[in-house]
Amino acid sequence: FTFDRVYGGGGTAPPFIFDQCVLPLVEGLFQGYNATVFAYGQTGSGKTYTMGTGYGSKEGVIPRVMDTLFQKIDALKHKADFQVRVSFIEIFKENVRDLLSSSSSESHIKIRGTGSAGVFLTGVTEVDVKSSQEMTACLDKGSRCRATGSTSMNLHSSRSHAIFTLNVEQRPKLSGDASRATVDILRAKFHLVDLAGSERVKKTRADGDRFSEGVHINRGLLALGNVISALGADKKRGHVPYRDSKLTRLLQDSLGGNTHTTMIACISPAASNAEETLNTLKYANRARNIQNK
Repeated sequence: FTFDRVYGGGGTAPPFIFDQCVLPLVEGLFQGYNATVFAYGQTGSGKTYTMGTGYGSKEGVIPRVMDTLFQKIDALKHKADFQVRVSFIEIFKENVRDLLSSSSSESHIKIRGTGSAGVFLTGVTEVDVKSSQEMTACLDKGSRCRATGSTSMNLHSSRSHAIFTLNVEQRPKLSGDASRATVDILRAKFHLVDLAGSERVKKTRADGDRFSEGVHINRGLLALGNVISALGADKKRGHVPYRDSKLTRLLQDSLGGNTHTTMIACISPAASNAEETLNTLKYANRARNIQNK
């Protein structure tokens, strides 16, 4: 297998992952480039820790993205006005749930797509944030609402795919004779994705609701794998099955689209997980062959 970077365990990986793999994506937002980072791997392999989507997490990719984003905005505020909005959704049993909604009723989120705007959600809560602290409050609020459950492999297993999205809009400051109508607005979005872990019922010993959740998790990951295979094959297929799941439809721009994308493959060092580790490595190897536009 050949990968761009390989990191060990011991809790030292997130700072290096951010500096080497994610920081260039944050910097690209200010040039109008969309970005995606997603973590994939078996249940309990460290995806939520790496991404920093656990409640109260101060480590991981997302907290570092927040801090860096607002540091750069502060450095550029004399040149441009910025607006940052965040949304946080989960895909739970093929339903898109709004983790920032104050309403307990069923959300009516729809996935839409246009040639110019790409894939986007309607009906989702977007919160204006002016600091990393306000953004952290949104992350914590959504993380508390996220579906989790206990299995024999993971006491706090994520039972959904979670997508934390930043929308960054910048307008150059007007000079004395400039007209607001002539100002170009630069927009970019950043998807930060914590996928639920791939599961083997024999190991998780899931039954009842946990079994049903595991079936939906694996179905979404299979659809994602099929898209990656179609895009990464030597002879690319004419049809890429983006519409086979809500997850792949939402990530369509991130896979073969107009987005800078980083995949973080999380694996377990345990010999008992060798088969799942090999499957994760194969998955990541195929993803590496994808060329976005």
